Amino acid sequence: MSEMQNESLLPRYSFNARLVAGLTPIDEQGPRDYFIDRPAGMKGYVLNFTLRGEGVVYYPGRQFICRPGDMLLFPPGEMHHYGRAPGCKEWYHQWVYFRPRAYWQEWLNWQPIFAQIGFYRPKDEHQESFSTLFQHMIDAGQGMGHYDELLALNLLEQLLLRRMGVLSGSLNLPLDNRVREACQYISDHLTDNHFDVASVARHVSLSPSRLFHLFRQQLGVSMLRWRDDQRISQAKQLLCTTRLPIASVGLHVGFDDQLYFSRVFKKCTGVSPSEFRASVNQS
Repeated sequence: MSEMQNESLLPRYSFNARLVAGLTPIDEQGPRDYFIDRPAGMKGYVLNFTLRGEGVVYYPGRQFICRPGDMLLFPPGEMHHYGRAPGCKEWYHQWVYFRPRAYWQEWLNWQPIFAQIGFYRPKDEHQESFSTLFQHMIDAGQGMGHYDELLALNLLEQLLLRRMGVLSGSLNLPLDNRVREACQYISDHLTDNHFDVASVARHVSLSPSRLFHLFRQQLGVSMLRWRDDQRISQAKQLLCTTRLPIASVGLHVGFDDQLYFSRVFKKCTGVSPSEFRASVNQS
């Protein structure tokens, strides 16, 4: 089982489980010294944590060097093109492929390095705790039973929550409860065609202008942009995991007009919903 886990990022490996985790040790000219190249990404998320050496992630016209302690999060459908960094003799990284629980969405909005590939680097004093959690998750994920997978998912949830806790503790201004309530309200009303900023503001007892300013200040985007991001994130999941027609996917995430849904989807992802689904099915 251990060997299978270490080989599960090989090309053509079938990711059928809810969670698969492992450690990939890449040495120069070793058996794993090749680049992963998935232009259409995967159907689930991949979280990568560099332990030793350096890796490089390529994106059209850009690249990012992964160093010990760096964590990268690849969302569904995001391009994968990475391997050992040229000039470095090794790249050892822990990783987990997973399909998230529904309520994890807020915890998976990471600061991007480019496109939607998220980045996080724990401070030195937190590095060991994150690596230990990752290793416990790998150990649990290598078990064969139903409860082993549940344990691995719970450990992954701990890791995501630990990151959220560290971020909240390090910010000069912790996330305002009214902004958090606004996010929850928006998430609960994604399909509401009568949505407007005023309705959210009434819900959190603020004026629309004050909430607009506070929301952008703390999250870096407007409420409408944040709402569209949540809708498109859910649409990508549906396109990856169901055979619903494009129009039905749009309706499920709050778009009555298929053409408008396609325009917003392409603006956020760079491709149309049909192109996105076709690329995922080919991967």
